[in-house]
Amino acid sequence: MSSLIIAIVGRANVGKSTLFNKLTQSRKAIVNDTPGVTRDRIYGSADFGNNSITIVDTGGIDVDQKNPIELQVVEQGKWARNEADCVIIVVDNQVGLMPHDSEIVEEIRKSGKPFVVAANKIDSPSHHHIHQDFNAFGVSNLLAVSAEHGHGIYELIETVSGLLPKKIEQVQEIKAIRIAVIGKPNVGKSSLINKLLNSDRCIVSNIPGTTRDSIDTSIQIGEQSFVLVDTAGIRRKGKTKQVLDKFSVVMALKALDRCDVAILLLDAMEEVTDQDATVAGYALDKGKGCIIIGNKWDLVRKNKISFEEFEQKVRHKLKFLEFAPLLTVSAKSGIRVDKILPQTEKVYLEYSRRITTGHLNDCFEKAIHINPMSSYRGKFLKMFYATQIKTKPPTIKCFLNYPEAVHFSYRRYLVNSIRKSFGLVGTPIRLILSRKEES
Repeated sequence: MSSLIIAIVGRANVGKSTLFNKLTQSRKAIVNDTPGVTRDRIYGSADFGNNSITIVDTGGIDVDQKNPIELQVVEQGKWARNEADCVIIVVDNQVGLMPHDSEIVEEIRKSGKPFVVAANKIDSPSHHHIHQDFNAFGVSNLLAVSAEHGHGIYELIETVSGLLPKKIEQVQEIKAIRIAVIGKPNVGKSSLINKLLNSDRCIVSNIPGTTRDSIDTSIQIGEQSFVLVDTAGIRRKGKTKQVLDKFSVVMALKALDRCDVAILLLDAMEEVTDQDATVAGYALDKGKGCIIIGNKWDLVRKNKISFEEFEQKVRHKLKFLEFAPLLTVSAKSGIRVDKILPQTEKVYLEYSRRITTGHLNDCFEKAIHINPMSSYRGKFLKMFYATQIKTKPPTIKCFLNYPEAVHFSYRRYLVNSIRKSFGLVGTPIRLILSRKEES
């Protein structure tokens, strides 16, 4: 993570996430007209002059004091402000000054942190100038911007750059293993990450769908760096009628795109469902390393269900993930949570593994000798050679005379032969069959 941090704060629906996306040149934060969309704080990177900056988007500070989740949002925002080297306070120029605007300005002023007030939504001729009410702040760094259209963004960057401390020499970044924690809603994803981090970095709630955004968090174990991505619970398409839920699914799938290893979290107290299988299928389709974890094992043990019984149910339902190791943990009590990251590192090494062409062809030669290929239109199928063309996941290209004639069951046999010879636990193996004419 960058040395310098900028936090974006303000009331709900003033355009914080839109500004975050504009500054980071991404669509990482969910943007919607519904107040309270951003709950956890979201991190992204941006270049401000010669500085590489971490931008933090936060939830709205004007919340229902009786809602425990929204109160956590406020705490997450305070945490972000404490981390920050500079704060951008966003206000709505079309609405004008609101009581919460003054409260946040006063709070940041008392903290002693440098800050800028961005009067957002300068989008139309009728709102071309900064609302005069904002002069009550008595601040010199009051800027007119349009996060949606980009007006005033350059001036904002220049002003903030001038307020930042001198660039701190950055430590050389260690290659991090990126982990996406996936699963259907309410299986304990945020709780698991909190236990791994031994902190309250993520908002935890027993209300399904609490986590709407993908949250990246770094952790260092010895010399190995990990990045944990807490994703929104993935629902079946038929269950994602609300637009925010649909956004959440998209975010979770994007998190899979960015990760190396997916941790599929199951509720060990429940039967493995079609929904679990669907989520697992997303990870497989994207070619990610995978670990299956049964959570809430402390409750399962009270019901005297054995690991063998649980494993049988999981393997039966998730046959296509037979290569994925299975662990049982309790995110609440911490049972075996310490086993997760070491197992992830092992899976990542297999996911990144490269097999020499010689060893690969020896493997296939033995496999074909034991179980020969069938004939095709009166001609024998022949594999000329195979080679690994990429890692993450291991991808093998095989050259044959009639690749279209290889039955899917024989493809599976070849993949299983690779696993028998080389292990590759926790990673899918992609087999590409290509035509090569006999010389």
